Amino acid sequence: MNQGFRFLWTRPFQNVTENMAVFLSRLHHVSLHVSNAEKIANDLVSKFKFDLFAARLTDKSKQFAFRKGAAVFVVNERPSKSRVGLNEGILGLADRYSIDPQRADLEKYKQGNNSLGYLYHLSPLHPVDTVNNVCFEVEDVQRSFKVLRDLGCNFLVPPTTVEDVNGPVTYSVVKSIVGNVCHTLIEKTNYEGVFLPGFDVIEKDWSLGEEDMSCPVTHFDHITYACPRKTTHQVMGWYEKVFGFQRFFIDSNEDVDEGFVINQEGIGLRLTAMEYWKCSKAGIALPFAGKKEPDCKFVIAESLPEQGRNQVDTFLEQHRAPGIQHIGLYTKNIVSTAHTMAEAGVQFSSPPPAYYTQLGKQQEIEEAGHSPQMLAQHGILLDTDLHQDPLSQRASSESKRHLLQVFTKPIFAENTFFLELIERRGATGFGEGNIKALWQSVQAYMENERVDRQEPQGSSKTAQTALS
Repeated sequence: MNQGFRFLWTRPFQNVTENMAVFLSRLHHVSLHVSNAEKIANDLVSKFKFDLFAARLTDKSKQFAFRKGAAVFVVNERPSKSRVGLNEGILGLADRYSIDPQRADLEKYKQGNNSLGYLYHLSPLHPVDTVNNVCFEVEDVQRSFKVLRDLGCNFLVPPTTVEDVNGPVTYSVVKSIVGNVCHTLIEKTNYEGVFLPGFDVIEKDWSLGEEDMSCPVTHFDHITYACPRKTTHQVMGWYEKVFGFQRFFIDSNEDVDEGFVINQEGIGLRLTAMEYWKCSKAGIALPFAGKKEPDCKFVIAESLPEQGRNQVDTFLEQHRAPGIQHIGLYTKNIVSTAHTMAEAGVQFSSPPPAYYTQLGKQQEIEEAGHSPQMLAQHGILLDTDLHQDPLSQRASSESKRHLLQVFTKPIFAENTFFLELIERRGATGFGEGNIKALWQSVQAYMENERVDRQEPQGSSKTAQTALS
């Protein structure tokens, strides 16, 4: 047994449950704050095939909720100098999707003493478009608030209750240790509505209905943070103490302290993964008994100095803070999903052409039941993970596990946030055989962007942004 797995399995469960401050039942949604909600909304619907299912329009906020399977994005329009033009665009979006543009007021929903411009979130004063809120459902917001406050956590919004005819929802917002990332904690056990109070529901049926077979995205697979150098252990320590996150090893030979390191051929990255812990043995009952909720892992990416400036440094500079760099969308059929999205206008980052011609790769792809030409068309990478009996010298084709991945190009004006498509065929990691080529594809795109903009190589300064 390697060093990494010794660390994972010998860690006593008792310590985990004692140190875990908040039990997270599931990931509820992820919030985007953008200057042009019309554009992002149209891209999510027309290109990425999300469905707009709820909206909240008030004098102070414009919020739209989109879903694809269990993956839910909430797009918030952040304040802008050109607010009048944006308002017109938002109303056009409302008309197009038959949203009642009537402004919500206190007769429509009731709120506690705090009168916030944004329900369930704070309107961030961030200079560029950003994805900065990961919302979790919890069993008890008031208890979570007391425990986290005693741990020294900074709350942007204290426990606040809002309600409509479908019942009450209590929420609070805690600031994380990573840049502008925060977490909304929501308790909605007694709420019977489709989404959240204050939102006009476009789709009356919250059930997922018939699956879109051409683009079968089902949930968020993972969320990746871009962080400054030498901050990974600090980030992991915070999430372990506050939310009970546990280390998830990307590679079976991964060093416990160093993480998964790529330090060759122009790529200098350290990747470390974690996941929130669910264990019925701890005496904690899930509020979704009998329903298997999809898991979502968190990855911390930081650059290494030896290979020069890379995409993590670019993110820190253009985003002007650590934050969420990309989100993985799980799909049951990555080839069909990528083809459908590409036809709709989504652009993908392609790996080096040599990826598909390297020794054994073509055979590996064909043995997995795919065409190398078809994967290359959209830049899809395939990694084989051998689930092999240690006593056996060879792995049968039935025991091979596969992982397919591809990155989109950034969806904001800056080279910051992008999406990933990922299909798992038995594989639970992140495709250690793919990682180098995946990040090279991003690096190549951003290098081309730099050249196109005629940005002098020495003009950029690596972000020296503090974690909090």
